[in-house]
Amino acid sequence: MEIGNIVSKINTRAPKILGSEGFTKFSVLVPLVEINQEPHILFEVRSLKLRRQPGEICFPGGRLDKSDRDEQHTAVRETSEELGIKEQSIRDILPLDYMVSPFGTIIYPYIGVIEKEHSIIPNKDEVEEIFTIPLSVLKTMKPDVHFINFKIEPNQGFPYELISGGEDYNWQTRQMEEYFYYYEDRVIWGLTAKILKHFLERINS
Repeated sequence: MEIGNIVSKINTRAPKILGSEGFTKFSVLVPLVEINQEPHILFEVRSLKLRRQPGEICFPGGRLDKSDRDEQHTAVRETSEELGIKEQSIRDILPLDYMVSPFGTIIYPYIGVIEKEHSIIPNKDEVEEIFTIPLSVLKTMKPDVHFINFKIEPNQGFPYELISGGEDYNWQTRQMEEYFYYYEDRVIWGLTAKILKHFLERINS
């Protein structure tokens, strides 16, 4: 292969996250609603019938389908399905920073405004209940921060003899922050808390 062909192949492609084709992709929406002329953020409580994370607090969202136009459409479609509203009732949809998790997933968060004249009828198969928190209250909150340490354990048969340092190789370890927000009897943590914190930082900056 000639150098010119190599340059042409690289020049005509858009860069992406290395290995991202093997990642599972999800989109979520941070829903803004107006209640008594004050902005609130809407949260879901996952159905107790769900196999994964039943009863946990989350934003509406889900996995990208092949039929979705893009990540934004996934967030809107999932919100529409979970809250029982029309896709057209969600406006001002804007992206936040996307996240690459250490567990092989990419999460694309968006904000969106749900028009107040559209009634919300949650899908009981997915949503146990919904609630809102005034944005003015959330902006005053500081989350508790806790840490999770990742331990590296190479599989049996790992070829230590092929790397410098062998079994004494100085692996780079990682620590992950977990945020906890408390509101009345609610606990918001995990991915939802990370996205909430990011959103609040953006509007407070």
